[in-house]
Amino acid sequence: MEGEHLEPTAEIELETVKSRAVKGVAALTGRTFVLNVIAFVAQGFLWAFLSPEQFGVFWIVSAIVNFLVYFSDIGLAAALIQKRENPSQKDLKTTFTVQQSLVIGLLVILFFARPILVRAFGLTAEGQLLMAALAISFFMSSLKSIPSVLLERRLEFGKFVIPQVLETFVYNIAVVFFAWRGLGITAFSYAVIIRGIVGLVVIYILQPWKPGLALSKKSLKELLKFGLPYQVNTLLAVIKDDGMTIILGSILGPAGIGILGTAQRLAQYPLRFFMDNVTKVSFPAFARMQDKKDELASAVTRSIFFISFLVFPSIIGLTVLAPVLIKVLPRYAKWEPALIPLVFLSVNTVFAAVTTQLTNMFNAVGKIKTTFGLMIMWTALTFAAVPALSWQLGVNGAGFGYMLVGISSVVAIAVARKIVKFSLLDGALKPLLAALVMGAAVWLVRGFVTPNFYAVGLLIFTGFLVYAFASYLLVGKSIILDVKKGFSAIVNRNS
Repeated sequence: MEGEHLEPTAEIELETVKSRAVKGVAALTGRTFVLNVIAFVAQGFLWAFLSPEQFGVFWIVSAIVNFLVYFSDIGLAAALIQKRENPSQKDLKTTFTVQQSLVIGLLVILFFARPILVRAFGLTAEGQLLMAALAISFFMSSLKSIPSVLLERRLEFGKFVIPQVLETFVYNIAVVFFAWRGLGITAFSYAVIIRGIVGLVVIYILQPWKPGLALSKKSLKELLKFGLPYQVNTLLAVIKDDGMTIILGSILGPAGIGILGTAQRLAQYPLRFFMDNVTKVSFPAFARMQDKKDELASAVTRSIFFISFLVFPSIIGLTVLAPVLIKVLPRYAKWEPALIPLVFLSVNTVFAAVTTQLTNMFNAVGKIKTTFGLMIMWTALTFAAVPALSWQLGVNGAGFGYMLVGISSVVAIAVARKIVKFSLLDGALKPLLAALVMGAAVWLVRGFVTPNFYAVGLLIFTGFLVYAFASYLLVGKSIILDVKKGFSAIVNRNS
């Protein structure tokens, strides 16, 4: 809009924040939805072309590199986004200098640790090549940090989404092509390099920034006040997720990790489709609203509702439909052991749809210690429950352990309600009830149909109708207005 064009140093007014936040969510959701469909379809081909063992190696190696990625930032990028004042060039260059120094140091550590990792996980030459490719991709990703921060701070998500779209497109096309050609794990290696090059080039075209080196003690000290606590929380998340993957690799083996990882990937697809887009917008938007508690409460409720309205029916529908899809596609029979852990992990997804926005809100308003306490709780519960249950019950035990950790998220909801009086009923409970009604209806119809593609289509159509009707009864006409607003924002995103 003409009145919203701002100078790079200007602060964003509250009305502009709300307008750009709505457009940002619409742009990210609308423009990336098709690409996420492509990613899902590509994953479907990979499940046919690759074995559980090959997927297991990919996830173990990815977890090792992701563990190193944590140490490359120390929270400076998030601090730049959260900062009330506009960051100076000295702030940006100091962040860039520190980040690149850390990245180079971590790559050196990875190089010297390679023999130990190869022996510990029995990595073949393909696995070692994948590790090298992910390390190169890690370096290229670090170079995108400052342009990404500049776009996020101004909530210019119409531009921000373009590199993600292109990265997703080229990666999935490349990995499916190379897997189809029989390259196995090496397909991932080539694909991540191609993705890294495309993303790096495109983001610097969209947001030009001349990299420079500087080291301001004042800037660094100010940024670290928020950055270090934020990064400690990130460390706990990395330990809880990627660290646990590494540990489970020694308990379940590559094949078990392949099964568990597939169940996790399926359970997280609804979050990747919908939640990530909202979270990317809501963090800077919440940060701009942190002094307006009523506006913040309304924004938190609406963001949770948007995520829940889309995630809940997706994950419940996927859980009910998965057994039918395995029967329809015989080449997927090898993934049948993933069905039980998928049910457990789906419970985790339901809670994550709500609590991720709440921890996002804690960080945005400076309640970083609250997030830290919750992360300690979740990490401790994960390490107490998941390995022990995995040792006793295998992959199903791991899934059950993750479900128990997810249920503990009721603590985060209770804490958040004391800080911001958002509506849990309007935000999450109404969409959940509508989704459960839909799931029950699809499950009942499933028992009367013969598994084939026509039956899958019928079940999806039934679920859509039941969910739409149940949502209308519970939420009312406002749901239609929200859909119209979202569609209008996508159509008019550049106006």
